[in-house]
Amino acid sequence: MEYLIEPRSIKGHLYKRILYFLLTLGLFGIMASLYYSMWSSVPSTIMIKAGVDQELDFKVPASGELYREAVEVSKSAGTRSGRENSLHVDLGRSVTVRASQVDQYKLYLKLFGMIPLKEVDVEVIQDVKLKPAGIPIGIYVKTRGVLVVGIGDFDGEDGQKYSPAKYVLQTGDYILEINDQEINAKKELIDIINHSEGQEMVFTVQRGESVIEVKAKPEQNKSGEYKMGIWVRDNAQGVGTMTYIDENGCFGALGHGINDIDTSTLMTLSKGTLYHTEIIGITRGSIGSPGELTGFIEYDDNNIMGEITDNTTRGIFGICTPETEASAYSDFLPLGLKQEIEKGPAQIICSLGNGTQVYDVKITDINLENDNINRGIVLEITDPELLATTGGIVQGMSGSPIIQNGKLIGAVTHVLVQDPARGYGIFIEEMLVH
Repeated sequence: MEYLIEPRSIKGHLYKRILYFLLTLGLFGIMASLYYSMWSSVPSTIMIKAGVDQELDFKVPASGELYREAVEVSKSAGTRSGRENSLHVDLGRSVTVRASQVDQYKLYLKLFGMIPLKEVDVEVIQDVKLKPAGIPIGIYVKTRGVLVVGIGDFDGEDGQKYSPAKYVLQTGDYILEINDQEINAKKELIDIINHSEGQEMVFTVQRGESVIEVKAKPEQNKSGEYKMGIWVRDNAQGVGTMTYIDENGCFGALGHGINDIDTSTLMTLSKGTLYHTEIIGITRGSIGSPGELTGFIEYDDNNIMGEITDNTTRGIFGICTPETEASAYSDFLPLGLKQEIEKGPAQIICSLGNGTQVYDVKITDINLENDNINRGIVLEITDPELLATTGGIVQGMSGSPIIQNGKLIGAVTHVLVQDPARGYGIFIEEMLVH
């Protein structure tokens, strides 16, 4: 007996298999999305203040052991690590924790107590208070060495194209020395190369985290001057806003680092200075065109506001003068850590040339787990006066302190180019770990 399978029956089985596959794929996608949502709802680092009751309410069905990792050193066994004083923590409900002193802990979380979720660092920090500043600042920074911002060619005496630095130096390199002679300024670099008489030179260069030596031979241009075919920079200037001043007279500002405008690399500084600046003009922001504050800066010793000691991805930091400390907008306020921030009304402090003032904003989103540390807070300008004057967030407002519920929670960092009324901020705790 023969059995015949009709083509329609074969197609039906195929359609069912495709349907089952799509359903399985969709279910997997939903589960993965839910898992990621819960993963991102708990930050990889949770900070709590020493000596203060802290409520953790992440509303995630995850629990785990909170413990301090002890390190034991012995002659026989060497160095060993272990756990001490573990505590079970359930983040499926509101939890109040308290630590008596500055310390570090680990928390291994599992969903429903079974599925591994993530490892969390719990850092206990000093319960400090900061003065929100909101002061406009003129920034002048001097690079360590001379920064290479471009490499090209030039016409030589013989009419040929020359590019001595090609394949030797790179954009973003810092030239620290030439033939063991320290380079501190662009003019020094130009003079040394011009007087080289075409001899091979040894360049000591900082490239990323490494310091290396490379060799190159300058060539003469049409005017008979020896050149390397590089564009360099040895300083940068700009306008920003001071975020806070601590009890020791140290400041934090900008909420992001000072990057070279051509290479986008974080500038390595030899020194930096803050100067008093007066806001003399405002270019309103519009869709696709960010606005800016224009400041008048007089680089005079009498106008110095402070010294910049660090330029990091989290902002610029240093020591301010007593006069600057006294001019902060507010008295000391407590910190608002990321888990304490709420969606809803908040304020920013900045100056538009008519004195430092408070303006209304709204926190629209809180990115507890974001690869970009400068974009943890999403905010929208709601103050009618600020919107009428600037159109929203403009360049020069970077560093404006963000206040919510009487606490300093962060600083403005970026504007959304397609919507100048909206932008980003950095959590204040990120600025404290520079």
